[in-house]
Amino acid sequence: MEASAEDRNAFYHVLSRKITALILVVSFFPLILTTGILFYRFNQTYTEKIQAHISELVQKHTQNIDSFLSEKLGNIRYLAQQFDSTQQASDIFLQKNLKLLKTEYGDVFTDLGLVNENGIQFEYEGPFRFKNADYSGAEWFLKAMGKPFYISDVFAGLRGHPHFIIAVKVKSNGSDYILRSTINFGAFNSLVENIQIGKTGLAFLVNSKGELQTQTRVGLKESIISSMLDRSCYKNNETIFAKKQDASGNKFLCVTSMLKNIDWIMVFRQDIKDAFHDLWKIQILTLVIFILCCVAILAVAFVLPRNIVKLISKSDKKSEVMNKQVVESGKLATIGELAAGIAHEINNPVAIMVEEAGWIEDLLEEEDLKECENLNEFTRALRQINTQGKRCKEITHKLLSFARKTDSTVNDVQVNDAIREIVSLSAQMARYNKVIIETSLDESIPYIRISPSELQQVILNFFNNAIDAMEKTGGTIKVETKVSKIEKNHVVILIEDNGPGIPKDNLNRIFDPFFTTKAVGKGTGLGLSICYGIIQKMGGTIDVHSQVGVGTKFRIWIPFQDAIIEKKRLRKN
Repeated sequence: MEASAEDRNAFYHVLSRKITALILVVSFFPLILTTGILFYRFNQTYTEKIQAHISELVQKHTQNIDSFLSEKLGNIRYLAQQFDSTQQASDIFLQKNLKLLKTEYGDVFTDLGLVNENGIQFEYEGPFRFKNADYSGAEWFLKAMGKPFYISDVFAGLRGHPHFIIAVKVKSNGSDYILRSTINFGAFNSLVENIQIGKTGLAFLVNSKGELQTQTRVGLKESIISSMLDRSCYKNNETIFAKKQDASGNKFLCVTSMLKNIDWIMVFRQDIKDAFHDLWKIQILTLVIFILCCVAILAVAFVLPRNIVKLISKSDKKSEVMNKQVVESGKLATIGELAAGIAHEINNPVAIMVEEAGWIEDLLEEEDLKECENLNEFTRALRQINTQGKRCKEITHKLLSFARKTDSTVNDVQVNDAIREIVSLSAQMARYNKVIIETSLDESIPYIRISPSELQQVILNFFNNAIDAMEKTGGTIKVETKVSKIEKNHVVILIEDNGPGIPKDNLNRIFDPFFTTKAVGKGTGLGLSICYGIIQKMGGTIDVHSQVGVGTKFRIWIPFQDAIIEKKRLRKN
């Protein structure tokens, strides 16, 4: 037994490991594969979405700056055309038009000035005293003289603070002049910075030399700026999206776009942590969920197999106990069958003995044996034989009753439930004998008022007979229940097998007591007889159809409540 227990424990250990491995493989493989694919695709899609969103914002903002500069340049060019045709004095012209510009655009235009071809600003209107200022050496003047119009870079100049100039060449009375205006740097800088994404996103402008044209809280390395200056990179007004790193190792997004009217580049900068903050929150949440799923899988993988193995172990132990009980029950059943057979066999000779003793006693009374010395002794012996014979008859009757003992309590019984219970009880024996039990139970059949134990005894007896008949070849037992269409208010139970069948000569005798075709010691011939009596007591009927080599079918009709009431009524009438 110890070796068997050790083998069983080793089997349970191996089974537990196999179940654990199966759960881990089946659970982790699709989980990791699905999570990886979804994680990668979501990360890629979200990154593309962020890039497209920021690029679109930068492109629109660049267009706004371009529109601003184009509009202001158009204003000054319009004034230049008016100056060539006006008859007003130059100082009145500047004063009047600066007032109009301020009325229309506020403080965007700071001042207006006229500069002759020698670089002297001979007329000026504005908040500063720049009349007769000399711009002959100024870079913006030299470039403006060679072009119809010019927008300068941001520089400090005579003012001492950042500003830039819009200059338009004017021809009047055969001379070239420059009509210039200073754009309010604060208003322009606010316009450029008027783009805010997240906490760290900001925009600024750089010129073709990489010099800042607006104020900003951060700076870029010259190597980073120089990579942005190639205009050939900006095709069809597209933006360039790049990931950079500053001197402190902080990684950031850098989105650039080229302005149309001037060699300035719009630069948008945002820390990567800020730009992908929401994405990383989702990634962290996904990672937490993934870890929780892994923990749950591991818990199930290591706890569930143990519980399953424990249940199997308990089931095996119960099965062993039940097997022992079945063996003991089999022994008791065998003893019961043997006792029933012996009781029936003894009953007949005992009855004959009692009758013969009575007959002899009657003869002694008729004969004239009064003077016989042993008459009293003969009478006593015959009475003793009669008494002991009756005693033997009572003993055999009790023994037979014990062999047939059933609980005859009558209840409302659902036939299908009783059949399912018997099928469950017979399943192991059927499997052992390679017999399959199939059921087709009509759930609409009514309850019948009978003894459940007697019904189960009947069904079990038919099952045992069918299994015994097919123990060498195996086969199928089909059980069907339905409401009978032949007998009104009757439930019919059909039990059919495809065993060897019953020979035609024996069909009329199978319900007779003590008739059996089994080998000596394997049957008493009382089973079907008892079943027949129980069905008759229930008010039902039973018949059999069988063919050698094909199988056997028993049909049982049992009345339910309406039929019983009708029979009682007919009997009274």
